[in-house]
Amino acid sequence: KHATVLILGGGVAGVIAAKTLAEQGVKDFKIIEARGELGGRLHSETFGEPGRQATVELGANWVQGTGGGPGQGPENPIWALVQKYGIQTRENSYYDDIAMFDQDGPANYTDLFDAYEEAYSNLTIAAGARVDLNLVDTTARTGYSIIDVKPRTPHEMAVEYYNFDWEYAQTPEQSSWIASSWGNNYTYDVDSGGFSADNQLSIDPRGFKTFIQDEAESFLDPDQVLLNSVVKTISYSGEGVTVTLVDETRLEADYALVSFSLGVLQHEDVTWEPELPPWKTEAIQSMTMATYTKIFMQFPKKFWFDAEIAIYADRIRGRYPVWQSLDHENFFPGSGILFATVTGDWSERIEALTDAEVQVELMDVLHAMYPNITDMPQPTSILFHRWYNDPLARGSYSNWPASFFQEHHDNLRATVSDRLWFTGEHCSQKYFGFLHGAWFEGRDAGQELTQCIKGGGCASIREHFEVVKNALPYKV
Repeated sequence: KHATVLILGGGVAGVIAAKTLAEQGVKDFKIIEARGELGGRLHSETFGEPGRQATVELGANWVQGTGGGPGQGPENPIWALVQKYGIQTRENSYYDDIAMFDQDGPANYTDLFDAYEEAYSNLTIAAGARVDLNLVDTTARTGYSIIDVKPRTPHEMAVEYYNFDWEYAQTPEQSSWIASSWGNNYTYDVDSGGFSADNQLSIDPRGFKTFIQDEAESFLDPDQVLLNSVVKTISYSGEGVTVTLVDETRLEADYALVSFSLGVLQHEDVTWEPELPPWKTEAIQSMTMATYTKIFMQFPKKFWFDAEIAIYADRIRGRYPVWQSLDHENFFPGSGILFATVTGDWSERIEALTDAEVQVELMDVLHAMYPNITDMPQPTSILFHRWYNDPLARGSYSNWPASFFQEHHDNLRATVSDRLWFTGEHCSQKYFGFLHGAWFEGRDAGQELTQCIKGGGCASIREHFEVVKNALPYKV
């Protein structure tokens, strides 16, 4: 036996689970991480030409909902770690410093922007009413329609996208009305138990990942971590687990805590022996892994908006709708860096293109935004990560679809044979898709696994539903 617990994946959930185990006296564990560093989907790179370089975040970039201050909710644990390790951040205003464009250039649809901000608030309120009445979940698109919000023009689609898709990385048609609402409220709405409406953007030259790497260094011994170790097969029984790496190294343990992303679990990049039971597979495949892509470009000089953020209204919904300037006094002034964001199906689409082809599309949009600039320079560099095709991620973060039942979510978290444990942001009901969701799930898994180890059994912990049924039978 190589350890009591093998923690598979060294992202936020895996590291926090390890810390929780260690704090409770269970120190016989190993973190198995496929990449060359801890951090999971926290991924930073140095970008730009010498003398104008900046550290950009290809993965998670924000502390969303800081909390802990006057008039705010509880402190977000990610914010606590960011402050503990001195990560440099700047407040990123999503609503107060915005430029607007459409296919004819600069535009002003502020009234629509304000109306759709209010519409999203009304969407969450109406979802809460459904919960109180024990009504079935449906899509957020249905929810919008019920409150009589039906975007049709490019401007309406753009501001709806900004309020919804830009957060969940999928469309209202693809997303749960109720779950998307509580995901928002539990993070941002103080009255609902959320942290706060603040968002802090990392600009730290060490990379945003530093907060979890420094936290890991504070308690881990070198022999408790295996880096560059890709899991190939997980064999399990009621007696324990065997993890085989791609180099055929075999590791034996009493328990495995699996913190792989939902996308990796769905793509079956790891072989299970025996196969996972049907109730677990159904739960894994019933949730959704969304993709959120930031495309960074560096230009010889700044020619764009002075605001932090710009919205672009295209006739095609989701076509490069959100732009953010890092060449801004609050971030990296003089860097010449501008980035655009796409999500969901559009992210998957551009991953099939070359960088040069994506650059051509981006420049077409910029020419539409600025039709009077005849000498617009070409970018000197372009950078984005193909998260959907990354075999160690298979997407950016989870999203809850309308067809996903509460029992499915319980099964997503449930243990298999009392030996396989599961954690990660996708296991969080309140905070799926968020970094703090990974933190809370890592902590909970560490606490419950400790109880299992020290209590001498796991039978009553994280039980599952063998089948998930409709409330009423089908009529055919």
